[in-house]
Amino acid sequence: MRKRSVTLNGHRTSVALEPEFWAALDNYARSDGKSLAALISRIDRDRLKRSPPPGLASALRVYVLNRLLG
Repeated sequence: MRKRSVTLNGHRTSVALEPEFWAALDNYARSDGKSLAALISRIDRDRLKRSPPPGLASALRVYVLNRLLG
């Protein structure tokens, strides 16, 4: 697991993910022409629309899975 700090809505938080998920998120952000922070912020906004919202790490993993499945 690798932990990274991110700022979401002006608040710092840290997220622990496997290096492979970080690499996938970095690649998706780059291919979308966004920063990693912008991509994570979008995923965070989307996860907060669900009831109850999943944890951020889970939402990031599901995002990667959904992108892989196309």
